[in-house]
Amino acid sequence: MDLNADLGEGFGIWRLTEDEQLLDVVTSANVACGFHAGDPATMHRVCQLAAERGVAIGAQVGYRDLAGFGRRRIDVAPDELEADVMYQLGALDAFARAAGARVRYVKPHGALYNTAADDPAQARAVAAAVAAVDASLPLLGLPGSALAAAAAEAGLSFVAEGFADRAYTSTGRLVPRTQPGAVHADPAVAVAQAVSIARDQRVTAVDGTPVGVPAASVCVHGDTPGAVLLARRIRRTLEDAGIAVAAFAAP
Repeated sequence: MDLNADLGEGFGIWRLTEDEQLLDVVTSANVACGFHAGDPATMHRVCQLAAERGVAIGAQVGYRDLAGFGRRRIDVAPDELEADVMYQLGALDAFARAAGARVRYVKPHGALYNTAADDPAQARAVAAAVAAVDASLPLLGLPGSALAAAAAEAGLSFVAEGFADRAYTSTGRLVPRTQPGAVHADPAVAVAQAVSIARDQRVTAVDGTPVGVPAASVCVHGDTPGAVLLARRIRRTLEDAGIAVAAFAAP
């Protein structure tokens, strides 16, 4: 099972994620590409740290929304969104290659992630951008989503992921952050959910419904309070359960 985290989510003098500590734990790093967070110096630094640790680098692409941290849906035209994703992917890959590595996968961020799960037009725009830049790159996203379908149509690999620290609806989608309980405040709940995803390929939705989550990667949000300790607990618990923790893509 892969363990990924959103990293590089600062801008200028502001830092949101504990990048160096998390890179000692996770196997894949979703690095902000400058649109929702991440300035060039931060992208450079995180790529260097990831390469030094053998952590796979993923481009976390998002809406052009620094003020809203990419968590506000934007009704952007598909051709414009495709160009935005290509721009972000190319920028991060330059820093990855400078660090002796390269981008290994692409994951939408925030509102784009949730929109692309259900909006075929935006999902196809994301997939088209990745296919245009490098069709060998897999897309990381929700299982059974519009993004998964768009990846297949574009000839891309798709890797399904689950979330340790987020609550699920009975339809297999994430509970919106605007609703109470969207993020698990109890680390024990998040750890148990990560193990359930890795071992049983399912979670329990907020209404008690069992929901299948056939994932190959588990995400811990870097901006979740106590993210480093949580990631360490998840990795240790998975390994203690006999579940190997390794990147789904080569570093």
